[in-house]
Amino acid sequence: MEERERRPGKKVVDRSEGFGERLLGRLLDRAHKMPPQLIAPMIAEEVAGIGGREVSILLQDYARELLVPLPGLGLLIGEPEEIADFPAGTAFLRATPVEVWQADGVRMYLPLLDGSDEVGVLALTLDAVDDDDRRLLRRLASLVADILVTKHAYTDRLFQARRREPMSVAAEMQWSLLPPLTMSLPQVAVGGAVEPAYDIAGDSFDYTLNDNILHAAVIDAMGHGLDAATMATVAIGAYRHARRAGIGLAEKYLYMDHAIAEQFGPDHFVTAQMMNLDITTGLFQWVNAGHPVPLLIREKQVIRQLEGPTTLPVGLGGTCPSISHLQLQRGDRVLCYTDGVIEERDAHGQPFGEQRLIRCVNQLEHREGGMRAEALQLSQALKQERGGSTSDDATLFLIEWRGEAADHLTALQK
Repeated sequence: MEERERRPGKKVVDRSEGFGERLLGRLLDRAHKMPPQLIAPMIAEEVAGIGGREVSILLQDYARELLVPLPGLGLLIGEPEEIADFPAGTAFLRATPVEVWQADGVRMYLPLLDGSDEVGVLALTLDAVDDDDRRLLRRLASLVADILVTKHAYTDRLFQARRREPMSVAAEMQWSLLPPLTMSLPQVAVGGAVEPAYDIAGDSFDYTLNDNILHAAVIDAMGHGLDAATMATVAIGAYRHARRAGIGLAEKYLYMDHAIAEQFGPDHFVTAQMMNLDITTGLFQWVNAGHPVPLLIREKQVIRQLEGPTTLPVGLGGTCPSISHLQLQRGDRVLCYTDGVIEERDAHGQPFGEQRLIRCVNQLEHREGGMRAEALQLSQALKQERGGSTSDDATLFLIEWRGEAADHLTALQK
């Protein structure tokens, strides 16, 4: 607006476009109508515009062991990298940029964050880097992550890149059902893991944060293969429907029970754990429907099992369940798991058991990276303890009450 056009007394706001805004704005403007197969070349082209080269987009494989390169024109396609002990893996687990100084410049690894969940890592090389470069690259990585998340709904290429072995139809169904494996906020964090990644069938979990209440559920449908996956899909669908209709915690069980019984008859069932956590007060509530009891972790040690009233598994017509209550302390974690974790047998034919699970939790090394890194580390430690594989679905789900203030939300409400 020209100076003569401004109204007297109005504050003049500088809306001039700087270099960084032009670059990010151009990328955003182009992405809207860009076909999925041209997203990678577009990202490589924009990175080249700031002097970057050797651009790679690394995605986490389904087994959560490797970062695999996304194919695409203009991208550097190398070998998959193990998440542990590599710079890209460090950036991924800690959700923080990593710089590796080389003879020909600086290799940058930037986490691609979708909220607090992680899409992968953007890697590129610059001749040199300063604080302005770092700020611009962090914002570029955030935009790239948003574009990839948006575009993956229109193409199979991201799914295909993440696969390192054939996936069963049942696992295909379950992965499409799962929410993001991690969520990390000042008030609460969650992290989940499912095994075997390429053949999971009857296990699943779900969560959502509605205002101050975290709603979560862990389920285990009887059987294997497509039958179990179908039951799990109906159970999670009924849980979400009840939750979104505002139905109470105990009544969710009745709703799910009716859905499973009506669809599959009286000889099929799903064990379930349904939970609510008030993220402002730390009040934890749960309903147990024939499921293994959760573990309470405090100061990095399991201090008790969360015993309480139980009802029949979903589908068997149990009575309206009692709700158990527990006041958490800041930093407390609740670990839920399915029976495949503790019923797996070792080489001597002995079941893994709850005590070995507790011992693994207590011996866990707590590294930087928060819930994302620790949920992955626990899952891998348990898998290794069980002999490197699992013959049944084995699912973990961690909830941590942090109880911190969300200053950014407080500012928005002023």
